[in-house]
Amino acid sequence: MPLIHDLYHSQSKKNRFAAQRSIKKIASLTIGAVAYTLSLTAASAQEPVRLGFMDPLSGTFASVGTSGLKALEFAADYFYNSRGGILGGRMIEIVPLDNKQSPTETQLQFRRAVSEELRIIFQGNSSAVANTLNQTIAKHNRRNAGQEVLQINYAAVDPILTNEECSFWHFRFDAHAIMKLDVLTDFIAMNDELNSIYIIGQDYSFGQVVADNTIRLLGEKRPDIEIVGNEFHPIGQVKDFTPYVTKIASSGADAVVTGNFGADMVSLARSIIDSGLTVPIYTFYAAYDGITATLGADGKDRIRLIHTDRANPLASDERREFYRAFKAKNPDSDITQSRLVNALMMVVQAMEQTQSTDPYDIAVKLEDMRFTSIAGDELWMRGEDHQLFQPLYISKHTDEGIEFDADNSGFGLFTEYEVSTEDTLTDHSCRMRRPRR
Repeated sequence: MPLIHDLYHSQSKKNRFAAQRSIKKIASLTIGAVAYTLSLTAASAQEPVRLGFMDPLSGTFASVGTSGLKALEFAADYFYNSRGGILGGRMIEIVPLDNKQSPTETQLQFRRAVSEELRIIFQGNSSAVANTLNQTIAKHNRRNAGQEVLQINYAAVDPILTNEECSFWHFRFDAHAIMKLDVLTDFIAMNDELNSIYIIGQDYSFGQVVADNTIRLLGEKRPDIEIVGNEFHPIGQVKDFTPYVTKIASSGADAVVTGNFGADMVSLARSIIDSGLTVPIYTFYAAYDGITATLGADGKDRIRLIHTDRANPLASDERREFYRAFKAKNPDSDITQSRLVNALMMVVQAMEQTQSTDPYDIAVKLEDMRFTSIAGDELWMRGEDHQLFQPLYISKHTDEGIEFDADNSGFGLFTEYEVSTEDTLTDHSCRMRRPRR
């Protein structure tokens, strides 16, 4: 206590009484400040860590967003809340934000998130929405130092998000479209019976990336394969795909490649099957959320899916127990996007390691993080562009060898081809502008 000692002994005898009063005042203020700090710390320890989840929860693609929300909420409870929380006892609270898969509504929901002090937002469906959110967050963060928001992208796969439009505040936990297409076109190229391909997709950035790069990659790997159709349709607006399927049939295509998801995937696949076509369909999102049940036996061994998660047989007991627990609580739902679980667990690990919920601290810790998923997969978040690298799998729609089916249909995905994390690495064009702290 050198300051108090000096204060006391520097006084003359007649002023020591005043000095004593000063000492008591300092001590009282110090004790009060400590008590106040401790009370704030105790209160903070009880406040939940609130995470925003922004996806379509109503409208045409509501089933996709709703299934993701259920998975994220369950994972938060299963891994953390039921075990005492994180950061010394804080629960995780997931706050739903319904953007109706609209860029305009996304901006409105972002303003709501900011007003509610949500500084970490999980979002995945539609690259158009993800691009809007990325730009909106970048503008907000430039103008509001110390109140930044972090974007956790678990499903939007337009390559631009970790290339030309990369951001320090954006992290992608899915493989982007070109990474997936590189694997998918390898798989297609190995099938000597395929000589012609018809490409059809939703008319927006992701659909265009799928079409352009399917043509480019197959041209490099199998120049003998003819692209006999390359067509786009309005997203979420086509009720009857019969006219499109008629064109596919008349083209004589040996296979179809599509990036369609949600209701558009259901309707397209159903129309192809009902038309009598027996060609294989190579997809990104042809499973769960009613798609598997709709296709049923008609889709057996015809639908193939490129994805980031090993399907049946499951690779670890930990993941098997997690799935069983989820189904026990949600008998009519499935874990459709394990990327959400990986993203949550990596974000929480960053929080625990930094003892912080500040987006900047989390972002720095996520860069170059190595993580082992509950499936036993080795994941790496590249710091240069914030792109996650992980194994990629191709699975088929079947009822054989299925431990966990989809849509309670008896049918599910069986993995028949996989590529290691190291073999998915790709170059990037990101020139990231980093904030100063």
